[in-house]
Amino acid sequence: MSPEQAVRLQVLRYQQMTGEQRLGVALRLHELACSLAREGIRHQHPTASADEVEDLLHRRLRMVTGA
Repeated sequence: MSPEQAVRLQVLRYQQMTGEQRLGVALRLHELACSLAREGIRHQHPTASADEVEDLLHRRLRMVTGA
């Protein structure tokens, strides 16, 4: 399967999902992205506490969203 075919199949499957199912996918992807960002923060700041990691994550998210 080519990458283009895979994307078309993925879009078709998303179109077949309910709104609730698509929201669930989006929320899981968001949590995955946050987990990866936390790991990057821990790598950059190995002595940071869990609270400090969360604070740095929130700062990054605000930078991305412009909030």
